Amino acid sequence: MLTLYRVTTTLLTPLAGPMLSWRAAQGKEDPARLRERMGFASAPRPAGRLVWLHGASIGESLALAPLIERFVQRDIDVLVTSGTVASANLLRARLPAGAVHQFLPLDAPQFVERFLDYWRPDMALFAESELWPNTIRAIHARRTPFVLVNARMSQSSVARWRSFSGAGAKLFGMIDLCLAQNPEDAARYLGLGAPRVRVAGNLKFDVPPPPAEASKLAEFNGAVGARPVWAAVSTHPGEEEIVLSAHADIASKTPGLMTIVAPRHPERGADIARLAQDRGLRVALRSQGEAPTRGVDVYVADTIGELGLFFRSAGLVFMGKSLAVGGGQNPIEPAKLGCAILHGPDVDNFAEAYSELNAAKAAARVQDAQGLARAAQFLLSEPSRLRKMGRAGIETVEKLSGASRNIMTALEPYLLQMALEKR
Repeated sequence: MLTLYRVTTTLLTPLAGPMLSWRAAQGKEDPARLRERMGFASAPRPAGRLVWLHGASIGESLALAPLIERFVQRDIDVLVTSGTVASANLLRARLPAGAVHQFLPLDAPQFVERFLDYWRPDMALFAESELWPNTIRAIHARRTPFVLVNARMSQSSVARWRSFSGAGAKLFGMIDLCLAQNPEDAARYLGLGAPRVRVAGNLKFDVPPPPAEASKLAEFNGAVGARPVWAAVSTHPGEEEIVLSAHADIASKTPGLMTIVAPRHPERGADIARLAQDRGLRVALRSQGEAPTRGVDVYVADTIGELGLFFRSAGLVFMGKSLAVGGGQNPIEPAKLGCAILHGPDVDNFAEAYSELNAAKAAARVQDAQGLARAAQFLLSEPSRLRKMGRAGIETVEKLSGASRNIMTALEPYLLQMALEKR
């Protein structure tokens, strides 16, 4: 199966250029950096030790931030790759000196080999469940340590891998070390054939809260004034309708209410604005430079990298991808900033975080638009309860931090070997 995959991706390599151009036209690739997706570098390789860290998208890339800082502090250069334009834009603003970003090459042998020939990483760390067969085989063939960090594996993914038992076992056997988020994930990787698995915790608890420029925060809060505000963050199609229905219910009892809607994919901002306008609501879009003035009912936060601002402005947050669609979105960032959190029933991708926050009464589950409206209305009318939930969230995420320290401890033998080889 792995050989068939390798042959197929090799045969499809000539189609990579047209495919990437088409994706760029759809806004899914950076037109100026398409060659990176074919393994061509756009930055110089540092002369010393180099650790390669990869996170698929925004969430996985941001989770790597504590590790990036720890490597840089030890004078180890860092190459960070990701696969989405949004993650690249965010990393450009947040990477420290000593770290460089490139797009991950497509998983075709020619592209992967070109990438590795140029960058020659001393170690490769991939976040969560990013398993590209040709890339892993090429890393393994070069005897470069390959480590999964913050590793997780859903039960449905386990079932898919088991349907390719021979290929899966061989691929998982190439993982030098798997550092799982929790015992359940560790057991799944062991069952799939990973030879060395340890529990290190969830890196996302170590990530600093998203920043916000003081001037922009003051300007935003000044425009909002004393109005009651709540936010629906990382929403997906179908959830905005639920949020807008909840807004109507809450607004009937809460004069002056403003709802912030920050979609997971900002390019959907105009569509969300139309949904609100069709309901007779007054809308402003962040991407158009519009302010949340007194007459605005729904503020569409359709920009990237500003969640820190909205979390600081709204003490109450509904986290999306949990009602109309499933899996959940990361609640740790709003919890770190003292927000009370509401969420739907389907949060499997962040089950541990939601379980801990719910147990601490820092978050609450709702089932539908009516439940969301009732919970939000109650909390907006009970500021002391809202603050209590926020404090509980801060304490909970602080208690669960430490994964970056555990991971660096587990990596120490590899780092020592790197240092000896460079001498």
